[in-house]
Amino acid sequence: MSRYPISAVLPGLLFILSSPPLHAENADRDKPLHLESDSVSIDDVKQVSVFEGVVELVQGTLTIHADKIVVKQNKLGYKHCTATGKTASFRQKLEGADEYVEGYGERIEYDTRAETVDFFVQARVKRGQDDVRGDRITYNTRTEVIRVSGNPRNITSPTKGRVRAVIQPKSNETDTTPKDAPLVIQSSPTLTSPKR
Repeated sequence: MSRYPISAVLPGLLFILSSPPLHAENADRDKPLHLESDSVSIDDVKQVSVFEGVVELVQGTLTIHADKIVVKQNKLGYKHCTATGKTASFRQKLEGADEYVEGYGERIEYDTRAETVDFFVQARVKRGQDDVRGDRITYNTRTEVIRVSGNPRNITSPTKGRVRAVIQPKSNETDTTPKDAPLVIQSSPTLTSPKR
């Protein structure tokens, strides 16, 4: 059985299905992580670095801003970054478009191996004017699949523990016909009448 109830996943799926097929910048995964902060503590033995004070993580077009980011590296060199703050933020450009995915939460976890970003506590992800909110949101930067779950026990949250989504109608930019234009029927040169 799925660990996400269908009622919690449905808004996230609708969010993706109603959007054109765009993906996060493919080149981002091959870029190094750049971090800036007021201070850093590096433990080479444990492969853990703690960045504190107005922290900015950048990997290509992907950026995370937080009060504190803890970076753990495994033996293969993949990194797991945990960003915390009053509200930590995430932003990444979509491939082939001047459009971004933005996310917010009190804790953000970015896994470079799984290529996922998890948002916790007052989690929110926006793409254009589409907007989903929940207790936890998982965003796959490679496949652009979003999973949203609520927490019915958390009635003090702004969403009262429910998943909320606003999905804007998408316009078809290739259709230049005005909505009130009369229907015009034309004969087709490729159709022939049946032989009798």
